[in-house]
Amino acid sequence: MIVDERLVTYINSLDTGNTEILDRIEKEAIETYVPIIRKEMQQYLKLLLSIKKPEKILEVGTAVGFSALLMAECNPVPCHITTIENYEKRIPLARENFRRAGKESQITLLEGDAADILKTLEEPYDFIFMDAAKGQYIHFLPDILRLLAKDGILVSDNVLQDGDIIESRFIVTRRNRTIHKRMRDYLYELTHNEELITSVLPIGDGITVSTRISPKCT
Repeated sequence: MIVDERLVTYINSLDTGNTEILDRIEKEAIETYVPIIRKEMQQYLKLLLSIKKPEKILEVGTAVGFSALLMAECNPVPCHITTIENYEKRIPLARENFRRAGKESQITLLEGDAADILKTLEEPYDFIFMDAAKGQYIHFLPDILRLLAKDGILVSDNVLQDGDIIESRFIVTRRNRTIHKRMRDYLYELTHNEELITSVLPIGDGITVSTRISPKCT
């Protein structure tokens, strides 16, 4: 827990909820231990969508489709969402959830490794949401930046690893050290890239929000 748990509980108590289908899919995901974006992240994502009003959205990491559906339902303008998922067992669940919500024509699900699929994409995206395997973010970044529109917004979820990101790599458990180093590298690249301005926020499990700037703000 990055922020005091009681504070998070209070903030989440102010949440006004989602549509019936989103609430149902969220409940099903929690019951089957499928990770989806946390309540506080849901609210922040809605805010960003309301401000940016993106028409072309790219999501890396579909899971069962909850966040893609949230973006489809909460974006105030018509949009198309392209989402990528590599875990075969979740792909049919996501497709079924898109069907249940009546969003099949609005959401394109690409099956396979994002590292390969991203290289095949060409059009710029107004809004990119990264919510895949944390250890791969740094490897996806060159293509993500290539695909990000000139005034686009990149949101990356789960970047602070429940606070472990500030620990020495020798304190982090051995099996998590590679992810720990790669996420630190990712955060450094986002915050030191001269074409971007990035804010790191302790929302949920930590997020970054990046956008292109010119000239570099110092």
